[in-house]
Amino acid sequence: MAIADRNSMPGILVAGCGKLGGAIASMLTESAQVYGLRRNPAKVPEGVASIGADLTRPETLVGKLPDTLDTVIYCLTPSSYDEQGYRDAYVNGLSNLLEAIGNQRLKRLFFISSTSVYAQNDDSLVDETSPTKPTRVTGQQILAGEKTALNSGHPATIIRFSGIYGPSRRRFLEEVIEGRMNPVKPAPFSNRIHEDDAAAAVAYLNGLALSGMPLGNCYIASDCEPVRLDEVVDWVRQQVPCAEPVAGARKGGRAGSKRCSNQRLLQTGFSFRYPDFRTGYREMIDSG
Repeated sequence: MAIADRNSMPGILVAGCGKLGGAIASMLTESAQVYGLRRNPAKVPEGVASIGADLTRPETLVGKLPDTLDTVIYCLTPSSYDEQGYRDAYVNGLSNLLEAIGNQRLKRLFFISSTSVYAQNDDSLVDETSPTKPTRVTGQQILAGEKTALNSGHPATIIRFSGIYGPSRRRFLEEVIEGRMNPVKPAPFSNRIHEDDAAAAVAYLNGLALSGMPLGNCYIASDCEPVRLDEVVDWVRQQVPCAEPVAGARKGGRAGSKRCSNQRLLQTGFSFRYPDFRTGYREMIDSG
């Protein structure tokens, strides 16, 4: 492709080009000039222009960002799973990036968030309008990051992911197979999304933004079937030989009990490759 053609393509920055961010960036390279920012630029996927910087250290951003950005996808993972780690990733890092972007006018800023901002524990159905009152400090920092994005002065969209699973995220499946999951019955409701659908949802919404389609300020990205945790465990045990539950096996989930609605995302025209846990875990089990 000629350089002139590349320069006429949309400019997209994926800030936090790790596991999920890297998958998103790779999906976008055919139709855009994609930049991937992470501490170790050597780990940015092939075909994505790498930017080495640490968003918690604003001095490392000086002179690094292109001045032709159309959209930014903010997809950081905390370096430590405590309040400061989450604040650095979701609030301070975003603030530093916005400062470095300066007067550029983005078509859309996407902020990758989590359904952990919902504290509901009563099996209720939650959507984008449901109250967000996280009780954990980590969820509180994610919510603070959402507010930073929405108050950035750029058109912003929050994408709240439920639990991401897939071939590179096999922990739950391995816990069941090894007997380290033995939930109570009935267990809390759980919500999940396959990693391929997670990346595809962001790429899809980004495409809508670039085409000028109106977007909401928030979408829940979760598959089409919230399900009680014990039902998932029982299904896995029926599909593959599993060890008997060990002493101290985990009894429940870690995220309350709620049913996440993806109706707003579906109304955009997005379709899931893995609409429920069975399709996703079936493929993982079959592939070993």
